[in-house]
Amino acid sequence: MLQLAWLIPVLPLIGFLIIGLANKKLNKALVGIVGCGSILGSFLIVLSLLINVLNGSIQSETLTYFNWISAGSLDIKLSFLIDPLSVTMMTIITGVGFLIHLYSAGYMSHDEGFARYFAYLNLFVFSMLILVMGSNFLVLFAGWEGVGLCSYLLIGFWFKNNDYNNAAKKAFIMNRIGDLGFLLGMLLIIVTFGSLEYSVVFEQAQTIFKPGIVQPVLIAITLLLFLGATGKSAQIPLYTWLPDAMAGPTPVSALIHAATMVTAGIYMIVRSNVLFSLAPFTLEVIQIIGLTTALFAATIGLVQNDIKKVLAYSTVSQLGYMFFALGMGAYSTAIFHVATHAFFKALLFLGAGSVIHAMSGEQDIRSMGGLWKKLPITFATFIIGTVAIAGIPPFAGFFSKDEILAHAYEHSPILWALGVLGALMTTFYMFRLVFLTFFGSFRGTEHQKSHLHESPLIMTIPLMVLAVLSVVGGFVGVPEVLGGHNFLKSFLSPVIAPINQHAGHALSHSTELMLMGISVGAVLLVIAITALVYISKKAVPAPEGSNLSATHKILYNKYYIDEIYRALVVKPLYWLGDIFYKVFEIKIIDNFVNAWGKGVDKGSAALRFLQNGSISFYMFAMVIGIILILFFNTIIKF
Repeated sequence: MLQLAWLIPVLPLIGFLIIGLANKKLNKALVGIVGCGSILGSFLIVLSLLINVLNGSIQSETLTYFNWISAGSLDIKLSFLIDPLSVTMMTIITGVGFLIHLYSAGYMSHDEGFARYFAYLNLFVFSMLILVMGSNFLVLFAGWEGVGLCSYLLIGFWFKNNDYNNAAKKAFIMNRIGDLGFLLGMLLIIVTFGSLEYSVVFEQAQTIFKPGIVQPVLIAITLLLFLGATGKSAQIPLYTWLPDAMAGPTPVSALIHAATMVTAGIYMIVRSNVLFSLAPFTLEVIQIIGLTTALFAATIGLVQNDIKKVLAYSTVSQLGYMFFALGMGAYSTAIFHVATHAFFKALLFLGAGSVIHAMSGEQDIRSMGGLWKKLPITFATFIIGTVAIAGIPPFAGFFSKDEILAHAYEHSPILWALGVLGALMTTFYMFRLVFLTFFGSFRGTEHQKSHLHESPLIMTIPLMVLAVLSVVGGFVGVPEVLGGHNFLKSFLSPVIAPINQHAGHALSHSTELMLMGISVGAVLLVIAITALVYISKKAVPAPEGSNLSATHKILYNKYYIDEIYRALVVKPLYWLGDIFYKVFEIKIIDNFVNAWGKGVDKGSAALRFLQNGSISFYMFAMVIGIILILFFNTIIKF
């Protein structure tokens, strides 16, 4: 099956080409079959590779297809790397991707852009697979840019709405800021190591640079790579595009902004863990940015009323936890949370899509309530996703989040306390969402109430599969204190370099059990308080336009970060562009070009009088010209 690895990205590409080129000739059924079938085919090949990696017949294989760039000593190949990390990511991308494609076939069935949607979705999966399969930074960067383009296309899918177009442009531009950092980091890697191949770069890095010694070049490289990750994975300060990206269809949010694209930055850092391990300063920066993002986004999520916006800020917060883990050198833990987050967050987004589908497009949770009776499958699966993200055992989120918190306690009890605080805020806003959406009495219109219904089977089957994964997905990382074995950590160990910096003290089993008990107990207490407020007391968020407290208003308006960016960045750039247009473009460049045009026009008007039709004058001019040529030729010789 290793020889068929090239088919893994090619099948979605073929699906994109078939649907994109023949979309007017294909009916929706064929579009769905091609779109879903291509991803299913890739998933089956990935499963076979996973089995081979698990049984040891494949350890780390580089598959080279052709030379891509040869310039001097620089030689870059189009090649794929098949190892535990890439196979793990491919399994998530194709497995969760297939479920979302299947769900989309029902969710988008009445949309006039059905074929275009599936073409974009297939192209996205192709790009994401290229990103994780590449054996060098340039192949990774090609996929990196591809998912950025597809994100733009899918966020602005309903392009007749100008607000959605603005959201797509915002995502594209903010990603380009991060991508510039990534590109500069790659150039510095070429200058330093003379190659972009992972094997060459990482081997040289361990040979040239020694742990514990400050390496300015490595700090610069890793900070630039991290800048790329902050854009793609929505970290402070480049996170504001992701909540606006909810403008796209809900399955897009599940695929791009929960399960795959936003984890590209985490994958890149884990893949480059050798470089980051030798740059402890960068790890400190990542740790601070990750924890700050986790807490900052969680506070905003506490008061949002749009069901997708709550999940969007939850995604930003969970990504912050992943970077928090990376900053502590817990690379396999970050990938563990990537996997569990893919299950429960995709489930939550698809569940939200099912609710929106039943509510005829309504997304405001203040207009919902009592939906569990009409949407029993959606409700049951949504509850499972919520319990998983809250970190209640034995659901998937408990094991990955507990592992992050354990690493935090090893480093500092303060970091652990802040991590728990973020988890408690996550619990509050997620159960607030559940209680306002599914419990109490219905607060929508009579028209919406009359149309409430459970989603069709093609949409609920993916929900049920993801719900099962959200329950059992964490068992690949059961800690020893609970009688398990962290299988994922040992599985990824061949690709993870040992960390000599930021090493904490190993926790005793009693300490670890105490920390688990405190965090789970606190989570259950928060659930009880949330139920008291929104079920017993039947509290409902204030309607739009109501007077809010100062703190509530700040959180509801997302700390006015977009307004600050608009005032400090967007408006000055518009002003500068206006100056360049009015002064340099019109008064200097245009006048210069116009002056040349007028000069040629007037010069030709004068010279045309020399063409007077007199043969004697032409002969005279010819003789004068010959004399001048001979005269200047003589002067040049002397």
